[in-house]
Amino acid sequence: MTQALEPIFVAIGDLVAHPANVRNRSPESYASENIAHLKASIAVLGLLQPLLVQKLSAGFGVLAGGRRHAALLELVADKAAKGFTKSTKIDCRLVPDDCDLTTALSLAENITQAPMNAIDEFEAFARMMEVDGQTPETIAKTFGTTVAAVKGRLRYGLIHPDIRAAARVKSITLDVMKAFADHTSQEVQREVFEALTKEDNHVHAYSVRNALKSRGVQVSDDIGAFVRKDYEARGGAIATDLLDEHSVLEDSALVETILLEKLAAAAEEARAEIGFAWADAVIQYDYAAMADYGRVYPGPVEPDEEGSKRLDAITAELEKLEHEMENEELEDEAYSELYERVDELEAEARDLQEAYSAEDLARSGVIATWAQGKISLHVGMVRPEDRAENAGKASGTSKDPGAADSGEITYPASLTDDLKTERAMALGAAMAMHPEATLDLTLFKLVTDVLGHGMGVTQAIKVDARQDYRTHAKMDEIDGTSLEQVAAAHDALDLSWADDAKSPADQFALFRALDAGEKAKLVAYATAATTQACFARDRQRDSLMHDFEIEVMPDIRAHWTPNAALFNRFKKAWLLKILGEELGLAQEAVTLASSTKKQVVEFCDKLFAEPFATLTETQRSAVAAWCPPMMQTSGIEPVEALEAEPPETATPDGNTEVAEAA
Repeated sequence: MTQALEPIFVAIGDLVAHPANVRNRSPESYASENIAHLKASIAVLGLLQPLLVQKLSAGFGVLAGGRRHAALLELVADKAAKGFTKSTKIDCRLVPDDCDLTTALSLAENITQAPMNAIDEFEAFARMMEVDGQTPETIAKTFGTTVAAVKGRLRYGLIHPDIRAAARVKSITLDVMKAFADHTSQEVQREVFEALTKEDNHVHAYSVRNALKSRGVQVSDDIGAFVRKDYEARGGAIATDLLDEHSVLEDSALVETILLEKLAAAAEEARAEIGFAWADAVIQYDYAAMADYGRVYPGPVEPDEEGSKRLDAITAELEKLEHEMENEELEDEAYSELYERVDELEAEARDLQEAYSAEDLARSGVIATWAQGKISLHVGMVRPEDRAENAGKASGTSKDPGAADSGEITYPASLTDDLKTERAMALGAAMAMHPEATLDLTLFKLVTDVLGHGMGVTQAIKVDARQDYRTHAKMDEIDGTSLEQVAAAHDALDLSWADDAKSPADQFALFRALDAGEKAKLVAYATAATTQACFARDRQRDSLMHDFEIEVMPDIRAHWTPNAALFNRFKKAWLLKILGEELGLAQEAVTLASSTKKQVVEFCDKLFAEPFATLTETQRSAVAAWCPPMMQTSGIEPVEALEAEPPETATPDGNTEVAEAA
């Protein structure tokens, strides 16, 4: 059959099902819920594609277009639909009676149309709004879907064009592209996209979402919901999204300020209620930082006369409640209410019979943090300087920060955070270069986490297949040695099994066929990407990573070199102190004392980039080994101002029990 099909207009009432229609055995294709969007589209836009029909004894059989036929019949039956009756004629194409390809025609129309590219669909929705002036509500009506579904597509269609273009050519996956919709600003999307792709690294959706979190807080996040009312009251900028839950509170500093204020208020309320000496607030409880803190607990006390009477009343009410809870016919809701009342009474009874001692209250406090979507209070915390084993020490042993020598080297919080990041990068490079040892570490961590009891053997690595997102104030300026080493390790990986076109089962089969050495490299590379921002480990707190880091990274300078990015953040006096006292370049320090800080930084940068030929062997060794002391794995004591040695654990005098905080 090669002749063109004759155009014909047929009344809806004259259309019948054709026995050769290939969908006849799938009645679910014509179910109302499956043609709702088609019905809505025809009601608004009309029939966009003619039906293929053939003359039968009962009327005109619909050879191709059965779902459109079903939608037309529903429109005829729908009294609210205007312009559709049994006599309404629609555009069709007539298949001759002698055609011997009826089934082929029906099949061809159903299978030869390629499914629409998802990005084309997203962009078409966006054009309807931006060019055609449609609203999410009118678009939803046209396609018989929900407004929320339309807004979801619109969000993806409004992602920065460069990102959509990358998804089209498959430089990034569709899931990665969608992740950029977490921030409504196209400019922010572009900046993050360029930052994540500039090294030609493979980008993951979770990396995009983590990076966007640094550019604002979504109102649907627990913190965003918690501070939103106060944030808006203070005029904080909000990047509004089509879906309100994806709107972004753009001023992260204001979000953090409000959160800390609320945490501080909660801590102060608890302090005043219990009578602690101090209250503090931090956004996240850092177990490593709190390791030197102690903790006191309330001890038993004899209640006064009024308290004794209240205890008797509580005891009587508890007995009554317990009797009521024995009723097996009690409804679940009523039982829960009784249970909650029992909890309240038991807590009140404990408070009447327990109390902190006056001595403990005078040296302990409460710290409020944000955890699991709510404020968490850590009560009875004892600062290191207030612990019993530190009491009675001569006041002259502690230095007054205000009286410190201006030349003394200190490490501000922002600098220490960035140095932790650089050390984590160096450690990751070392791990990637020692695949067998890292494989053993990873497997040991996984096994002990499952089979062990209590806390894991270390919190230093995340082996739940989540790459750690690293932030740094000057990432573009830091030494790139570790990045180059990791890139070289990546280039050496056998990724022949990682074919996105294959199913996970097929990829796994290919992965299993790799030899042990190649698997070790893959596991080591993946585990190395999970290393968290860190300084040198204390063996008492994490013996596993302490010893492992000594094995794979005995010298951080093999993976990292100090450069101008670091020296620029030091005071000139600190740089001269390092040169004169730590590197043995006393004469150079004296000479540079009259120079500008910029000149001192340039000198140090050149010195470490390539040690001068005029250096003595001792000086050369000092330059080759120097780094901020808390970054070196072993052999150097931590800086006093940054990390003090943990006090010896001694049982405090008296009846007070002080426990380690972490």
